[in-house]
Amino acid sequence: MDFQFNEEQRMAIEGARRFSQEKLAPAAAEFDEKAEVNLKGLKELGRLGYLGMTVPEDYGGSAMGAVAYAGSMVEVSKADAGVAVGMSVQNSLVNDAILHFGTEAQKTEFLPKLSSGEWIGCFSLTEAGAGSDPASMRTTAARDGQSFVLNGTKNFTTNGGIADVIIVFTRGGPDGRNNSTFLVKKETPGFSVGKHEHKMGIRSSSTTELVFQDCRVPASALLGEEGKGLKIALTTLDGGRIGIAAQAVGIAEAALDESVRYAKERIQFGKPIAELEGVQFMLADMATEVELAKTMLFRVAWMKESGHKRFTKEAAMLKLFASEMSHRVCHKAVQVHGGYGYMKEYKVERLYRDQRITEIYEGTSEIQRYVIARTLLGA
Repeated sequence: MDFQFNEEQRMAIEGARRFSQEKLAPAAAEFDEKAEVNLKGLKELGRLGYLGMTVPEDYGGSAMGAVAYAGSMVEVSKADAGVAVGMSVQNSLVNDAILHFGTEAQKTEFLPKLSSGEWIGCFSLTEAGAGSDPASMRTTAARDGQSFVLNGTKNFTTNGGIADVIIVFTRGGPDGRNNSTFLVKKETPGFSVGKHEHKMGIRSSSTTELVFQDCRVPASALLGEEGKGLKIALTTLDGGRIGIAAQAVGIAEAALDESVRYAKERIQFGKPIAELEGVQFMLADMATEVELAKTMLFRVAWMKESGHKRFTKEAAMLKLFASEMSHRVCHKAVQVHGGYGYMKEYKVERLYRDQRITEIYEGTSEIQRYVIARTLLGA
């Protein structure tokens, strides 16, 4: 795919490709099997500038931009989707939220350490009874003088078990409608990591409960305005969907690569299955879908980088199409491999499992359709 990247973008993406294939890919199956985070690999991405790609240099970031970030996410996702989602959360949810809504003191304190990988961050919104409907969250923040006291449990938090900094969303006020957002450091008394989830896919990422029990934070921990937490969440998720779409594209592209390679090597009926029309048609469909999603990915990333105030509809369209495209492509990849595609010895088995979550987190496909319809109808 020959996009007209500038030299900095091209170098960033090629650097991510080299690092991912040399350092992440060889160990990905082992980390998946053990359900362990390749924390060394994730932090090394920070040292190389890939955890602060949209953060200005003044705050310790590499300032490579959203287009380079999207392309780099594709490359990391092709090697290890678990590491990739950690990179996505750091860049597009944690850093972006602080950059756009934080005070100068918060930006100065948090962004350099997050961008370098010294600190890992997480974005804690989902609860057991508040998934697609974040407004129904029950975690509370009660003001007590110059402090807030947080109580509640968050679910399915990516990076939760390895995070040094937690962006947590709460409700408060007399009617419970005062949604606010806080920056909580892991050593804060009253904060603890709860259950570690055992997942179908992206097993090399950390997904946990986070528990807040009389967790007292200073008023300076408030991110953005009090009562504007839901706005922060929804605005930040626009950018987050670019990262997950890039993850889906990377997984699909890896599945396509594996399928082309296998089709050339697998002999049936006295010839490579790549010569069979049925297989050729599957590969053609897979390649076409990957190409379309990748083109859309860079368009929406360009919109973000160019300073479009809102790209909600486009981000939702991208995430919807890319994630469901990845499902179709990975399904065909397993089919091309036949029985071997069902075996853990072959990479497409892991890709098939890793892909599935892209249709769920950062907004299910149904929520993306809802967002798109509302913007079309002017709701």
